[in-house]
Amino acid sequence: MTRRRPRTRADERGSMAVEVVLLVPVLFLFLLLVIVGGRYVSVRADMEAAARDAARAASLERTQGEAESAASAASSAALDGFATCSMSDFDGPFVAGGSVEVEIACDVPNDGLGLLGLSGSVRMTASGAAPLDTYRRTG
Repeated sequence: MTRRRPRTRADERGSMAVEVVLLVPVLFLFLLLVIVGGRYVSVRADMEAAARDAARAASLERTQGEAESAASAASSAALDGFATCSMSDFDGPFVAGGSVEVEIACDVPNDGLGLLGLSGSVRMTASGAAPLDTYRRTG
C-alpha cells in the first residue's frame, strides 16, 4: 500500500499569481466598459438638454422661420466643442396653443476609447418639445 502524503501550503505556491494574471485583464476590460457606458450616458444627457433648450428657444419666436433658426443656434451653442451636431427635424403645429418638437443628431467621436477598439464616431439622436403660449400671436 502506498501512502499519499497530505497536501500542504507548499504545494499551492504560485496559484495566487496565476489567479491574478487571469483576473486583472478581465477586471480592466470591465472598468473600461463602465467608463464607455458612463461617457455615453453623459453625452446623451447633454444632447437631451440641448434639444430641450432648442425647443424652448423656438417656442419664444413669432414665426416658424425665426423659430427654426433660433432652435438651430441654441442646439449648436449648447453642444459646441465635443460633437458635430445638426438639427435633423423641426416639427409641430406652430400656432397658438400648439407645440414645437426639435430633434438633433450628433456624431460623437470616440476619442480616448481606442483601448476597447472603439474608433471613429457614433451617431446619436435626441429630441425635445416645448408648448407655445395659448394667448400669443404667431405667424
